[in-house]
Amino acid sequence: MDLNLKDKVVIITGGAAGIGRTTAQRFEQEGARVVVWDLPAVDVTKSDAVQRASDDVIARHGRIDVLVNNAGILRDAQLVKWKDGNVVSTMDDATFDSVINVNLKGVFICARTVVPHMIKAGGGVILNASSVVGLYGNFGQTNYAATKAGVISFTKTWSRELGKYNIRVNAVAPGFIATEMIKQMPPKALDAMVAKTPLGRMGEPEDVANAYVWLASDAAKFVTGAVLSVDGGVVVGT
Repeated sequence: MDLNLKDKVVIITGGAAGIGRTTAQRFEQEGARVVVWDLPAVDVTKSDAVQRASDDVIARHGRIDVLVNNAGILRDAQLVKWKDGNVVSTMDDATFDSVINVNLKGVFICARTVVPHMIKAGGGVILNASSVVGLYGNFGQTNYAATKAGVISFTKTWSRELGKYNIRVNAVAPGFIATEMIKQMPPKALDAMVAKTPLGRMGEPEDVANAYVWLASDAAKFVTGAVLSVDGGVVVGT
């Protein structure tokens, strides 16, 4: 199948490692011109930094065809941890704000900056990294789950607003993916993840990257406002 991605200009935030790096590699395999936005060069929480980076892409390539909003962080804590009749700890403001700023505001800033270029060019694709925890929540992830649910709302809202400009907006909701960070977890925790997954294994970064590539391609040219779960059935099994 010809995905028609050759020479398309693709920006991938958080593309220096993990799923982002694998996604960048997959787009390159399809002949796309990939631009990675990652720290320290580009901070997606800073409007001026994103604007400069966007201007640089236009200066070098003339257009932006695809934006993959992949950048994200984790800062887990319980809302209130209670033991023996007392508050042991809470999720503090800094922990909450840091995740909101990167995972939610960063997606907003990048999309707001890139969309005018897509409109001028006659169309484009925005792909947002959600998560299965955005669909059903997760213990100790008030901040993270909220951002991933928010990204789904972004996706559905922007697909309505931007469809008339031939801009498609979709989200990918990965489940348990065997990134380097996940592999460092205790074996007991990894086994518990697998036990929750109907397919009986964790996903690979390539599984998520392939979803992004398909959604960006002409093979998905009538798909917008969708949330594609790449989770081995974990939502079904939950």
